[in-house]
Amino acid sequence: MFKIAQGQLYLRFLAQLHANRLFDWYLEIGCRDGKSFAPVRSKTIAVDPFFQTEGNIIGPKPALHLFQSTSDDFFDSGFLKRNKIKLSFAFLDGMHLFEYLLRDFINTEAAAAPRAVIAMHDCVPMDAAMTTRDIATLTSTAWTGDVWKLLPILAEYRPDLRVEVLDCRPTGLVLVSNLNPRSTVLRDAYDEIVARYMDVTITDYGPERFGEGFSLVNPRTFRDEGYPSFAGLALAPDKALNPVMVTL
Repeated sequence: MFKIAQGQLYLRFLAQLHANRLFDWYLEIGCRDGKSFAPVRSKTIAVDPFFQTEGNIIGPKPALHLFQSTSDDFFDSGFLKRNKIKLSFAFLDGMHLFEYLLRDFINTEAAAAPRAVIAMHDCVPMDAAMTTRDIATLTSTAWTGDVWKLLPILAEYRPDLRVEVLDCRPTGLVLVSNLNPRSTVLRDAYDEIVARYMDVTITDYGPERFGEGFSLVNPRTFRDEGYPSFAGLALAPDKALNPVMVTL
């Protein structure tokens, strides 16, 4: 049996989070139409190989940097280091293959600010079909690929991390905190991890075993408790930009 997320839609949760919390720098990987980062009020960096945005996606953000590239190329560009940017919050929703998400996590953690949080999408599949690595063979209604593997990988290699899985439809929302930008554990073990997990399917691993590795946290309860994973991270509300239309 698969553990199925049935709570609040993940985009609604993220929109409410950004309405209630102002961050210094926010990174989003895999954004395509921009709807996921449009509600953000923080300084924002968005990365996608092919943007298809319409409408006002900058809103009240003090800055918006769009990188139409792969995430690997973005991190290799040195933009974050060159501009001395430390990320407060990041949402990783790029290529749905675990080795890609693992690299994105490694590179994002390395640029994390104190008390930063990384969110990851699609790690709680509803069935085996959607976890295929080859989208051409997809028979499910959605494709999560095999990024579910990040949950057991982080549990094994980085038990120092705090990992919470929100019950957000349709495929969960993972929040990772207690980050350590100086850690090289995952980077050093990257080739080993990829070799170990590449050919493992969710059927091989076992849906029940996978589900036993985490609990689903009610996102509304998490919100009502004041977004505890983000404690001490948000900026003061008066730091928000409130653009005013000037008539010329």
